[in-house]
Amino acid sequence: MTSAFFDCGRYRFRLQRKDSGKPARPLVMGILNATPDSFSDGGKFQNLDHAVAHAEAMIESGVDIIDIGGESSRPGSAPVSLQDELDRVIPLVYALRDCGRAISVDTYKPEVMKEAILAGADMINDIRGFSTEASRFAVQQADVGLCIMHMQNNPETMQDAPHYSNVIDEVASFLMESSDAFVKLGVDRNRMCIDPGFGFGKSLEHNLTLIRQLRELQNRISLPVLVGLSRKSMIGAITDKAVEHRLAGSLAAALACAREGAQIVRVHDVAETVDALKVWDAIYAA
Repeated sequence: MTSAFFDCGRYRFRLQRKDSGKPARPLVMGILNATPDSFSDGGKFQNLDHAVAHAEAMIESGVDIIDIGGESSRPGSAPVSLQDELDRVIPLVYALRDCGRAISVDTYKPEVMKEAILAGADMINDIRGFSTEASRFAVQQADVGLCIMHMQNNPETMQDAPHYSNVIDEVASFLMESSDAFVKLGVDRNRMCIDPGFGFGKSLEHNLTLIRQLRELQNRISLPVLVGLSRKSMIGAITDKAVEHRLAGSLAAALACAREGAQIVRVHDVAETVDALKVWDAIYAA
């Protein structure tokens, strides 16, 4: 059974309602990209003041977690140097660590994980699912939340020709192995959530299958599910809209995932998503 709580550094998020035990309204994780080349908002928030102002706007809109990224993971993107990522991410963590919201850092580099935790991060979000010993050891002793994501191959090649014999079985197997590796190190399962990795080595049909079977994925692993579909190419493929016109499609995807059991949604459009989830919650809470 999935825990009633997600422990995220200084914050404990309730995932079930006190009165009924039913799932609570999904948490909203707002995306803050301190990169020049992210697919949706690359370059907008490289300046520290602009990034902080955007974070403040997300807080005003009701965000629960702010996810800071210093390296683009869009399809075809090349890795950045360790120093470049540190220079983009760490000043932002210091600037926002007392903002009253949980701060997540989106990185797969153990050195960035360590520095982010020292700077005050509450959560580490690893697109490579903590698949190396170094990444697991970097977070093992820290009291931070952990998002374990599945990705086939790497951002440079992941969308070349994604293939699975059974996408649910293979994604579930990876996520289970990664979470079990943490359990063996003594990490509390309340600190973990899982992300199927929409668009990270998946075709449109793979993504749709994963959405339809999110509850099955959660039941197999017994961890909260985080989803990130905001403005992604699958939304564009379905709606035939450019990235800047994918708000409606992104909201529909977030609500569909909430209906299928997702407990954290990672989005660009915080205010609109919070409102959509409030309406969804009013309908389905009873």
